[in-house]
Amino acid sequence: MLAAGVQPELKVVTEFLARCLPFDSLSESDFNAAAHQLEVVYYRRGHVFDRQTPETGLRILRSGAVEIRDENKLLDRLGEGESFNLASLSKNRIATRAVLIEDALIYFLPEKSYQHLRTINREFDRFFHSQKDRRLRRAVRYDASPHQMMTAVSTLMSKDVLVLSGQDTLSIAAQRMTDRRVSSALIVEQGRLSGIVTDRDFRSRAMAQGMSLSTRITKVMTPNPLTIDLGATLFDATLMMTLEGYHHLPVMDQGEVIGIITASDLMLAKQDDPVYMVQHISRQHDVAGLKSIAETLPTMLVEWADAGVPAAQISRILTAISDAVTARLIELYTEENGTAPVAFCWLGFGSQGRSEQLIGADQDNGLLISDEFMPEHDLWFKGLATFVCDGLDLCGYVYCSGKIMATTDQWRQSLSCWKQTVERWTRSPTPKAVMHVSIFFDLRSVYGDTSLCQQLQQHMLACSSKNSIFLAALAENVLAHTPPLGIFRRFLVERNGDYKDTLNLKKRGILPIIDMVRIHSLANCVAAVNTHERIAELMRIKKLTISDGRNMDDALDYIMRLRVNEQVRQLTTGEPISHYFNPDHLPELGRKHLRDVFTVVHEAQEVLRINYRGGI
Repeated sequence: MLAAGVQPELKVVTEFLARCLPFDSLSESDFNAAAHQLEVVYYRRGHVFDRQTPETGLRILRSGAVEIRDENKLLDRLGEGESFNLASLSKNRIATRAVLIEDALIYFLPEKSYQHLRTINREFDRFFHSQKDRRLRRAVRYDASPHQMMTAVSTLMSKDVLVLSGQDTLSIAAQRMTDRRVSSALIVEQGRLSGIVTDRDFRSRAMAQGMSLSTRITKVMTPNPLTIDLGATLFDATLMMTLEGYHHLPVMDQGEVIGIITASDLMLAKQDDPVYMVQHISRQHDVAGLKSIAETLPTMLVEWADAGVPAAQISRILTAISDAVTARLIELYTEENGTAPVAFCWLGFGSQGRSEQLIGADQDNGLLISDEFMPEHDLWFKGLATFVCDGLDLCGYVYCSGKIMATTDQWRQSLSCWKQTVERWTRSPTPKAVMHVSIFFDLRSVYGDTSLCQQLQQHMLACSSKNSIFLAALAENVLAHTPPLGIFRRFLVERNGDYKDTLNLKKRGILPIIDMVRIHSLANCVAAVNTHERIAELMRIKKLTISDGRNMDDALDYIMRLRVNEQVRQLTTGEPISHYFNPDHLPELGRKHLRDVFTVVHEAQEVLRINYRGGI
């Protein structure tokens, strides 16, 4: 140290301090008071700050660089404009220290003044929370504005629920539903919800089959119906109805029925929401009708994003809509060509399989056919694949450039053939096999016999979980794609070409998280496919710590929101959709959060390196 306690020239300090977070959140008087209390101190490279350092307070790097270490582990690296308070950093780590790796000019704010600012300014205090994962968690949520579809189902549900006994007849049920002017009734036995009956059930099950009016209602009811919790949102209800094809959801509170919410209720809330769209998709009679609905999705994305709908829910609902388009195309084909000769399942892979699609997603699909499949059946299935894939392309879900579609013979196979392919990939994990795994092992049944999909997925998990060489090969592939952070946590962006000064959010941020979570899931036989659901299950079975799981959850949420916001910007300006993003478009706080995200990815990769690369 060459000098200490020197009062800096005030104009120079205020100009610099105004560019540093979180001093921009202070009032003018508090900002000026802080600037007057700063001291400038110069240190040589190699100087160490630790618990024995007598002067405590906030240190702001005017120039130079510092590494924050816990024993020999690097926790963080800070550069110009960033700051640290060693007392906070070492609260739970007695060996934490800060080591200067360059000569440094430091602005020092004494502990008393620093703590005073934290006391009087909430934003200032929140910024300096010791855990970056909690800071990132706040970043994921801080600008989520309220939206009508994010309100509780209790705001729209009907409390006037018609309850019947299982002993009641169709005649009694019909009369009471008519008298109450409701479209559904709940069947409750011994205080437990056992079923639901709707107008549709009367038409399709009772009248169509010529049942007597004296038939008990239990013969036509839907047993053990899907329900929703009182604390859920209208968006949750919308998503459940969209995915499951239901129109009535009983609302429960601690096991007791307290209301019901219907698709009609949700349509009254907002007619451009997904249930309304899916219903229209199911009523289209040709590809042109489906195309006209799909063309509205970019507008819907902009509206949902502007209304503050979380990115994870936007991607789920966009996937549900693409599922509905796919299902309707399959139905149109079967209406024209007859039912399938044997049982089959249309598979969605990749982002569709994970329910994480956004605008611009290409096709990743396949056909899984019962082992009763015979060569002569392929004409029907090949026709189905061609019709559906062509229809999806016309609706904006473009053909896969790698031909990972049901139209490719290799991806239109019987269950036993698919199992053999999986065995070959896991037994000999070549680079091409690893690439295929990253797509095909995120699979979900979109239409057809779901048991076929379940059998294939269980086979995938069985082949993966005990194969250390296979898991090591997957880990090696993930570790090859490092986060775009250089020394002092500076962003590594493209230096030339069409994407100069940008970074690829999907390749460098989202995919590493998805890939790492997939490896953990395959290793531990986790059947969930959605990344957030995988993380939740890995935490539940204690294969991820709560801290690591939440960090990855929040990192994925934050970067997905950036992707959604960037897509909105591209759509509104007429630019082509891409995964590239210029971090300079973010405010300083946003850039700090993005650096936190990439730091989380880097730390998760280190865990992956330790746990799985031993198989090599």
